[in-house]
Amino acid sequence: MLRRVVFTGSLLSLAVLLSGQADAPRQINPIPFSHAPCSVLDGRPCTPSHCSPLDHGPCIPELDYPYGQDLRLTVQSVPPERDAAKYRRPDHDLGTIADLFAALRACWSPPPEAAAREGMQMSVRFSFRRTGEMIAAPRMTFATAGASSDTRATYLKAINASLDACLPLKFTDGLGGALAGRPIAIRYVDNRALGKR
Repeated sequence: MLRRVVFTGSLLSLAVLLSGQADAPRQINPIPFSHAPCSVLDGRPCTPSHCSPLDHGPCIPELDYPYGQDLRLTVQSVPPERDAAKYRRPDHDLGTIADLFAALRACWSPPPEAAAREGMQMSVRFSFRRTGEMIAAPRMTFATAGASSDTRATYLKAINASLDACLPLKFTDGLGGALAGRPIAIRYVDNRALGKR
């Protein structure tokens, strides 16, 4: 009988000890995560993660890095002053994604103000060959709601003309091999104050 009491007491002590450890705050540095990591068993929404519900401890979120399988870029007609350097075309062969993005930003020439629409946004998607030429003409994937077909055609024509004027881009062998066939999505934003000059 004494053994049962000691055994039961030991189990209760172990259970209290383990539950105390489970409730102890877990220290994890959430920076640079956009959301604090959490367990898939928590009551609040979790950042998408690669973990099992059977794992003990927080899950490590899968980050949406700026450079993924598809490359995304936003180009503004009037860039902020702090981003002026990102809109200068590199004077050397393009060897990094940042070089490619700078070259694509520098290429943009928006339509004339008379045919433009303030706040117009349009996204296109295309891919490059290893040689720096486009595989096919850019395909429009988004246009501002309510824009007329003429306005959409005007912006798509300006996008095609801007890219044609810059191509072919000069890639290094490494970047050309890495980019070949990968989709690139560019969102053009016409943030000019039209009609106010």
